[in-house]
This record gives sequence, structure tokens and C-alpha cells, in this order.
Amino acid sequence: MKYIKLLLCFFIAINIYAQTDKYTPELLWKLGRVSEPELSPDGKTVLFGVTFYKLEENKGNRDLFIVPSTGGAMKRLTDTKHNEINAVWRPDGKKIGFISSEGGSMQIWEMNPDGSEKNQISNFNGGINGFIYSPAMNYILFVSDVKLDKTANDIHPDLPLANAKIIDDLMYRHWDDWHDYSYSHIFIVNYNNGSLGIPEDIMDNERYDSPISAFGGMEQITFSPDGNYIAYTCKKLSGKEDAVSTNSDIFLYDIKNKATVNLSETMEGYDFNPSFSPDGTKLIWLSMKTPGFESDKKRIILMDLNTKKVKDITENFDQSSDNLIWSEDSRKIYFISGINATFQIYSSDINTNIINQITNGWHDYKDIAVRNGTIIGSKTTMLNPAELYYVNETSGEEKKITNINDEIFSNVKSATVEKRIVKTTDNKEMLVWVIYPPDFSPDKKYPALLYCQGGPQSAVSQFFSYRWNFQMMAANDYIIIAPNRRGLPTFGQEWNDQISKDYGGQNMLDYFSATDSISNLPFVNKDKLGAVGASYGGFSVYWLAGNHNKRFKAFIAHCGMFNFESWYGSTEEIWFANYDLGGPYYQKPRPRSYDFSPHNFVGRWDTPILVIHGQNDFRIPYTEGMQAFNMAQLQGIPSRFLFFPDETHFVSKPQNSVLWQREFFKWLDSWLK
Repeated sequence: MKYIKLLLCFFIAINIYAQTDKYTPELLWKLGRVSEPELSPDGKTVLFGVTFYKLEENKGNRDLFIVPSTGGAMKRLTDTKHNEINAVWRPDGKKIGFISSEGGSMQIWEMNPDGSEKNQISNFNGGINGFIYSPAMNYILFVSDVKLDKTANDIHPDLPLANAKIIDDLMYRHWDDWHDYSYSHIFIVNYNNGSLGIPEDIMDNERYDSPISAFGGMEQITFSPDGNYIAYTCKKLSGKEDAVSTNSDIFLYDIKNKATVNLSETMEGYDFNPSFSPDGTKLIWLSMKTPGFESDKKRIILMDLNTKKVKDITENFDQSSDNLIWSEDSRKIYFISGINATFQIYSSDINTNIINQITNGWHDYKDIAVRNGTIIGSKTTMLNPAELYYVNETSGEEKKITNINDEIFSNVKSATVEKRIVKTTDNKEMLVWVIYPPDFSPDKKYPALLYCQGGPQSAVSQFFSYRWNFQMMAANDYIIIAPNRRGLPTFGQEWNDQISKDYGGQNMLDYFSATDSISNLPFVNKDKLGAVGASYGGFSVYWLAGNHNKRFKAFIAHCGMFNFESWYGSTEEIWFANYDLGGPYYQKPRPRSYDFSPHNFVGRWDTPILVIHGQNDFRIPYTEGMQAFNMAQLQGIPSRFLFFPDETHFVSKPQNSVLWQREFFKWLDSWLK
């Protein structure tokens, strides 16, 4: 009996080791997700959040931490059942403000920098979505949803159980939400050491949102250094005008005079994320020049607030910019920009327009914080999720200051990444990442997966995805081919822009070039190739299915466009379809792009395909996936439809995500192994 117990313990130990020896779907949900670093006013301490998930409860929880900016012991500030979000330092550094639902709704709380004396300071009806302290600490600015439109039940009060939406205009739903008759407004309220006055809506009765939907945050709103003005981002368009235009603007609100002016009225593309210089004389923001083009170069626009003259300080910089932060002396701007499928930290002298690249390497910086010469960045690679790093501005040297997931990774074998340059059919050089399995042996032959990126303009950089995870794919003994095909940023604007109106053109030839080049390597089994992708990558898979000339033996398409005509008639951001496809399908002459629609080639499909879609995906409605699956079924092609009734364009719920991974690899293994 004793021997049996010892043997049982041995097998349990072996099983535990096997579970932690390689990446599994369950392991991904054990990882803490680091986000939103905020430096204290003296630059000595970093405030940040970490989200931890419990797979068995199918949910996550975000807590707040601090760590010395140059490294040291981390301290946990919150440990509740409620998410703590939007954490910021009070300008004097004596308090940390954050938003929590601990009191019953999302409200502003404050605590000491050591986590003690937590206190709810707001009790605003309807809750609060985000907030900022004014530099002088005499005001707090917050955003909250305000109901301005009537529901069907408001119109017909005698039918309280009726369930309907009455729609008279466009943009009635966006990404994953139906319009809820409310608008995100900016409120300003007097603040005095934890006490709040009566809030005032600076957008009273305006049927517009600030921040703008669907993904805008508090980076779109800011106070002037003297606390007398608010600069904010808003797209003051509605209905059809909103659906066909990207024209958001920067508005300046005078707190004393209660007057608003449009600072970017002559600019017709996206204008967003304003930031005042510390001396109060200048304002910068990000701007896209081309109307309707949501993937245009993000320029840094500088306005002299005295003369109202503007200039593009990145005019000669063929890269997009993001995460703008001023130096304390108002002479430099720090920002993140993409170069050659990586994202690095840069600075720009506003007087000379000289741009300096601070960091180098195979990584992506996602967020940065800068105070008193201290630079903190949140960094990922394809192999590792986000952690925080201290960056030396002069040398570019980096020091890791958080280790949220080190213990988990201590028993996990990692994949390896290689950069290859592949010649395209038009004799260009294309960067292709190749990811190899743990314990890779050049003497074996491996099945390979072509990874088709979404976007369509979104770099295959050193991102760490919790769904399209290259570590996970490699851990299942696949070699991954990840090309930066035409239409992806970080290689100059010409490379990025080429894809528009050419969806079935050069970028698809780039996929073939990458696949053919890598599959000819001696350790790749070119008879066991698959292609996978989501969104534009899902469209790419559908298109490849009808045009691949028997290169691939299995496909997986997640939330892809299948029929351009039905997609145009059911999507919400019409500006995107108009720009990238060239206009509606009924336009005369008919745009050439519709000839690229995958449904035109479905009669040539001959390869097993897994189709995945979420019911609440309004960007690419789930009927696109249904059409693709139905056509495969009718032709007798082995196929499966994985449908999530409670997911969107993304699969975000933990257990749904694990199921997604299991079905993903079950499908690939059945056809490629």
C-alpha cells in the first residue's frame, strides 16, 4: 500500500511538471497582466495595475502596486474583490486617486501612497468612467454617461414590457455595443483635499462622446498647467455623418468663461490626445491628415497657444507616433513609434525637430511614463508578456523592475524567434518572423502555420497576444511563419498605404512569398502547412482558400470578411469600408476591390476549414462566418463552425478563450499531424 501511494505521488509530480513544462491555454490565464504605469511627481515611484484571472470563476480582478522606479521591492496597495482602475498620483504626491466599485458603483477613491486610509470621495449618480486632477488640485475632471435620447419605452410608456429599438439614423451600434441612448460627457467639479463640490457638465445637452468611442480613454482629455482650460477630443458629428467620417477635433474649454473653441477645425482627419506643455504656452496632439483613413500616419501637431500657429514636427519622420509626454522644461516630447516590426521609445526637440531613438531591440514598448528625467516603459516580446522597465535616456539601457510572472515561467520551456528577410514578387525586402518550437531540432520535419495579421494595418511586431499566442502555437510543435506583408506599419507610410483598395493583390502575393520561402527550409514539412488569422487575417484565410494552389492542408478563419457586399451593408464604420474598398458596391463604376471578395472564389475551395465568430461582433457581423461555413458544408468540405453567443470581435472570457485554444489545436492537429 505504501509503495502504491509513493508511486501515485510520483505520477502526480510528473503530471504537474508536464503541465508546467510547456505553454498551455490554462497557463495563459495564470499570468498577471501589467498595465498603466504612472510615475510619482518626484519620479521615484511607479504606480501600476496588475490583472489576475481565476479560470474557475471565469473572471479577472485588477489590483494596484507600487515599485521604486530604479528597481526594488514591489508593494501591493489593494487586494479587494473589486477592480481598481484609472489610478493616478495626486499632483502633490501625497495621495493616489483611483476608481473602484467597492461602494456599489464606479466612484473616485483616494488612498495614501502606502495603500492606507482608503476613502471614497465621489458619489455621482450613474457612476464615473475616468478622472484627472487639475495641476493646481482645485478641480477634478471626470467623465460619465448622460442619457439624452428616448428609448422605445420612453416613447410608449404604456408598454413597459415591450423590447424594441426605434432607429432613424446610422451608428446605432459600434464594435460590440448597441447605442444605449447615452453619451460620455466631461464634468468639472471643485476639489479641496478629498472634498468635492457640485459637478458641472461642460458638454451639456451635446449628443457627442468624449472620449470618443469605441476605444478612447482619459488620454484624450487634459487640463492646462494653470488649471484654467480643458483640452479634449470629440467627434462632433452624428448619424450618417459620424458613420462616414473620421473627423474628430481638439476642443479648448475655458473654465471661467464657459466657452469652447475648436482648435483643429481645418484638419479633416482624426485629431486626438492633446497635451499642454508644462509652461502652458503650447499644445500638442496626434493627427491623421487623410479624411476617412483610420490607419494614416499619426503626426505630432504642435500649436503655439498665443499665435494659434501649428506645425507638424514629424513632417520628415516616416513613422507614426503615440503616447506623447512633455519634458518638464517644455523643450522635448517623448513618444513611442514603430520601426521594422518593433516599437521603441523616442524623443523630439521641438525647436530643432531632431528626433532621437532612445531604445533598440526586438521588443514592443506599449506605455511610457516620464518624470524628472526618469523613463518607465511597459514592454513585451513575442515570448514574454508586459513587464515594467527603467530606461536610461542617454544609453538606452533597460532594467527590468517588475517580475510579476517570473515564477510561472521558471518551469516553462520557451520558443525561439528568428528574423528572416524574404524577397517579394516585386523585389522588395519583407521582414518575416519565424518562431520555432521549444527543443527545436533541425533534423526533424515540422508542420508550419502561416499567421495572417488583422488590421489590416497592424504590425506583426513583438506583441504578446493572449489569444494569437506564438509561444502557444510553437509549444504545440508548429513552426510559425509571421510575415510583415504589404499594408503593415513600421516600414514607412508607402508600405503601409499600399494595401488600401488592393486587398487581394500584392499583400496576398507577399503571403505566398513568405510561405514558399520558409516552407523550403529542410526542417519544414511543406506537405503539412496551415493558414490562420482573424479579422483581416480571417478574410485573408478565406481568400487563400480559393487561391492557394494546394499549398495548405488546413485553414482557420476567425471573424473574417467573406462577402464584401453583405459586409459593407452590415458593418458600422462606413468610413473604413469607403476608404479601403473604394466605396459602396453599388457605386458606378463599381470599385475593383469587390472583385477580391472571397465568396467569388468559394467554388475553388477544397481544404478543411474551421470558422470562428462571436455573436456580438458588429465590426464584422457573425453572418459572414455563417456564409463561409455554409458554403463549405454545401460543397462537402470538412468544416466546423465555432460560435460564441457572448463574445465580440474578440474572445475575452477566460473559459471561452481556453475552449477556443483547445478547438484551434484540435483542428490543426487533425489535419497537419
